[in-house]
Amino acid sequence: MLPTQKKDQFDNLEKHTQWGIDFVERYTKFVKERSEIELNYAKQIRNLSKKYQPKKNSREEEENKYSSCRAFLSTLNELQDYAGQHELVAENLTAQIIAELAKYTQELKAERKSHFHDGRKAQQQIENSWKQLEACKRRFERDCKEADRAQQYFEKMDADINVTKADVEKARQQSQMRHQMASDSKNEYAAYLQKFNQEQNDHYYTIIPNIFQKIQDMEEKRIERLGESMRTFAEVDRQILPIVGKCLDGITTAAESIESKNDSKQVVDSYKSGFEPPGDVEFEDYGQAMKRAVSETSLSNSRGESKPEKPTKRQGKLWPFIKKNKGSGPEDFSHLPPEQRRKKLQAKIDDLNKDIQKEMDQRDALTKMKDVYIKNPQMGDPTSLDPRLGEIAQNIDKLQAEVQKFEGWLAEVEGRMPVKSDPPTKRQSAVFETQNNAPVTNNCAQDRESPDGSYTEEPSSEPPVKAADPEFDDEFEEEEVLPTIGTCKALYPFEGTNEGTISITEGELLYVIEEDKGDGWTRVRRNEEQEGYVPTSYVEVFLDNNTKEPWRDW
Repeated sequence: MLPTQKKDQFDNLEKHTQWGIDFVERYTKFVKERSEIELNYAKQIRNLSKKYQPKKNSREEEENKYSSCRAFLSTLNELQDYAGQHELVAENLTAQIIAELAKYTQELKAERKSHFHDGRKAQQQIENSWKQLEACKRRFERDCKEADRAQQYFEKMDADINVTKADVEKARQQSQMRHQMASDSKNEYAAYLQKFNQEQNDHYYTIIPNIFQKIQDMEEKRIERLGESMRTFAEVDRQILPIVGKCLDGITTAAESIESKNDSKQVVDSYKSGFEPPGDVEFEDYGQAMKRAVSETSLSNSRGESKPEKPTKRQGKLWPFIKKNKGSGPEDFSHLPPEQRRKKLQAKIDDLNKDIQKEMDQRDALTKMKDVYIKNPQMGDPTSLDPRLGEIAQNIDKLQAEVQKFEGWLAEVEGRMPVKSDPPTKRQSAVFETQNNAPVTNNCAQDRESPDGSYTEEPSSEPPVKAADPEFDDEFEEEEVLPTIGTCKALYPFEGTNEGTISITEGELLYVIEEDKGDGWTRVRRNEEQEGYVPTSYVEVFLDNNTKEPWRDW
């Protein structure tokens, strides 16, 4: 009987190689899902970065001046590059692993099918040879048995005296024929047996081992291919690490670029109002009317002449607590505090100048094109550019008119800011005004510029105050000698027509003896005899020791 061990090994190998193909397909599916995860992650990172990107509006642009906002914007931009690296991972996984393994799996299936087909064919061939050998063997056995029976029959007929000679001769011929057939069957069986043994030897020592070796090589190649794919899987991630590291370094650099002091200074500059801090609220003595009513002399003198004054409510509001106007406000920004209004007007003028420059650039470009058309009429009609040039000229005129309008408002603000209150020449004399018996009311809050940029002058309900003694005031001023705290250079000429001011010429160098206290005036000295107040915006101050606190002006 033919051995079945080899057939059993074919079944086992077939099962194992099929498991190997399934394993390759499972690993390919794993890499594909990993690639999808990378793509989804990159997409979510990009959407997140896009979601928090600053919008194209004035508020977001205003925020960009802070270093922390700029650092956050840099972080969002780095995240875009970071997402791109994960997209690159997905792309490389798809190209270098998924596509290659899918192609290799198809080749592997075809190769496995070919090897097992050859094995089955060899197995079927040896089985057919074995069947033919068995047939020859059975035929030889049958012929031998037939020859023995024919021999026995002949001997029986030859021993029987009653049988005719012809029957005996027939029996003898039949016996010889059967012996000849048995001899032929024997020779055929022997020859085929030798052939089968040779085929069987070739089958088990050459054909099947070669097939098994091919299957083994195929399996080893499959395992090596899987190993290469796994190394590529790791290498794809390793390749993006330098770029990812640079992205993270960029985020770290952006975080380190945050400057808290500069940001706080930006807040100070943005919301600096330019208002003078409100003065002390004066005590309103309502008891004096009662005293006059009790006095007999006051009854006789004041009856029919005057009525007691009714207490009046304070009409002015403290500027830090003024409710801000909602909406865009008027065109001249008069609803803003002086400093903020000046900044807004200057920014508007800068924007208009940029628009004028753009229009002028377009005009110059069209003028050059018109010159080219004039020199080369075949290139175009020069007159076709005249409407556009006229439109640009009108735009420039309109923009220049706008600039002049805003410059007028700016000049008004810069001229008005120094005169928010009278020049503080009588700061010292205010001390002596309390010598009068009548109560004194501080009108600083009434003469001060209102928060919306306009000036209000409220009529005083208090009795007039006597002026201080000029001689005593002059003695006090002579005793008050202030040291110089720095120098300044006049940027513009100024006519000091008001009391306490001093005239200056452009480019003149002066000594600073009193710094701007927030009212828009700086006290300067030309020589030992000439000193006075000049607008702070008209001079460039160089202090020896900068002890000014920036939050004080906010």
